[in-house]
Amino acid sequence: MGKRGQCRDKESLWDCAHQIGVGIINICGGQGKCHTCKVQVLSGSVSDPTPSELEIFSGQEVEAGWRLACQTYPTSDCILNLPPESITTPQRTQIEGLGAPLLPEPIVLAYPLELKPPSLSDLRADADRVFEGLKEQYQIQCKKMDIDVIRDLPIRLRSLNWRFRVSLRGDEVIALHPLSSPHLGLAIDLGTTKVAGYLLDLDSGKTLAAKAEMNPQISFGEDIVTRITRILKSPDEGLRLQKVIVNSLNQLAEDLCSEVGSKTEEIVDSVVVGNTAMHHILLCLPVEQLVYSPFIPAVKEALNIKARDVGLRIAPGAYVHFLPNIAGFIGADHTAVLLSIKASEAKGIVFVLDIGTNTEVSLIDEGEIYSVSCASGPAFEGGHIRDGMRASSGTIERVRIEQGKIQYQTIDNMLPIGICGSGILDTIAQMYLTGVLDENGRIHNDHPRVRSHQNEIEFVLVSEEESSKRPSIGITQADVRAFQLAKAAIRTGIQVLLETKGLTEEDIDQIVIAGAFGSYIHIESAIAIGMLPSLPLERFLQVGNAAGMGAKLALVSYTKRAEAQNIASRVHYIELATAVNFMNTFVQANYFGNYRIKRGKREEIV
Repeated sequence: MGKRGQCRDKESLWDCAHQIGVGIINICGGQGKCHTCKVQVLSGSVSDPTPSELEIFSGQEVEAGWRLACQTYPTSDCILNLPPESITTPQRTQIEGLGAPLLPEPIVLAYPLELKPPSLSDLRADADRVFEGLKEQYQIQCKKMDIDVIRDLPIRLRSLNWRFRVSLRGDEVIALHPLSSPHLGLAIDLGTTKVAGYLLDLDSGKTLAAKAEMNPQISFGEDIVTRITRILKSPDEGLRLQKVIVNSLNQLAEDLCSEVGSKTEEIVDSVVVGNTAMHHILLCLPVEQLVYSPFIPAVKEALNIKARDVGLRIAPGAYVHFLPNIAGFIGADHTAVLLSIKASEAKGIVFVLDIGTNTEVSLIDEGEIYSVSCASGPAFEGGHIRDGMRASSGTIERVRIEQGKIQYQTIDNMLPIGICGSGILDTIAQMYLTGVLDENGRIHNDHPRVRSHQNEIEFVLVSEEESSKRPSIGITQADVRAFQLAKAAIRTGIQVLLETKGLTEEDIDQIVIAGAFGSYIHIESAIAIGMLPSLPLERFLQVGNAAGMGAKLALVSYTKRAEAQNIASRVHYIELATAVNFMNTFVQANYFGNYRIKRGKREEIV
């Protein structure tokens, strides 16, 4: 993370981190009971391990420097490694947004040129003068220039006094800028719920600015099927959906450029990834075939389209590159995920889960890739949950029940106003582990925090008295049922892929988890309720917004674009509902607890 700070005498690592603005999760208030503030001491000396630390860390882990931040006191300068699961949501978002510079291999190259102005003895056309300047100074053969560049060329060349920077994509001139202008690229992860944008310097590969915001299409429907249904009822709705997202993307580009003191016309290249439906809506492609069997996309191949034809206001002749789709419900965003985790190089049996409103699950086996799409719904992002909210300041993100007492942490340590996806998962897992929920998902009413309120059975996390007379926050029986369906969809997808390849859960070498929700979940909670297979924690890897990272890779590297096309072409897509034992597996995956599923039958792990 690159953050440094002074640690005062008798101040724990957690206290020190908090002082310098590093958000480390700690639910129990520094008592060493919740085990959420795990850190690794990479160098330096610290206090001896406490009994609570020796309880959760093996001798090998202690030897490797793993400690609880709230129980550990430095006795010298130290360097710490923070695993993703120990970092609060805003901190993780910040880290994912910027990241390390990428190796630049941009498809758009910039060349400084200085030309002689025309005269009575030199009557070459302005465009020819640029072409011949490229040939003379860089030995580049070029005879194409975007029409919008040509329209502005005479005025621009003379205003720049014939000294400028020309942006070249292949053999086409797509923009002219002052010599001092930056060489910018825009990567966009166009999600159903959120849109993330990244502004990069194409010369260095450095991310200059990043921003995420809600997809304004939510006002037309929270899920893709609802939006497509509106389009089918009225073609004008499709144009409205396209217009509202294009306006949002243009505003996002302006905001990112404003943050670094640049202009959107200095963006000379762009990459967009999204699910197949978002891809089709943005490009005004037909969507009816996506919701009727056999769910066929209009196009799967990668596309290069002029930005102005999409509606994006960037450099005059700039293109937007769309990574390839995989199937009707697995789009370019999952291709981007597979690109970012280096699917082509994966060893052993690797699962990749991109968890969201629609969850994509892929199994990688020595270069072969098998994928399914799971309709997990909006519950993971707080949708269809009574007190659910998307992650924001004041939402409960982690929960623990200790001897009947509720311990929780909110984002930014603000007063609780609701509960986000990771908090919902934690709460349901804790309810199950403490006997409030049975394996069927039924809430037992013999717990002091269970009550009937407004004709609903609910488990109260924060009562009216505890929230300073504001509305209570809890989990209802209906919330549990909605979450059961979502978690069952994911577990079913994993099991279908295992059985397709004749494998068992024990054969899995690694499970890579991506996506807005997947990045912040507590893996132990997901295992406890049967959402994920019961495997050692070291086999799980949370990678944040891997789709955004894949988009950035494709933006700065033409080699990565080719690799993405290759990955997508090798994916074997399986329609989940047609799989053998699908319905039996889905029913069994609704249960809570540690179990394995084989051929539609559940076997509990003792």
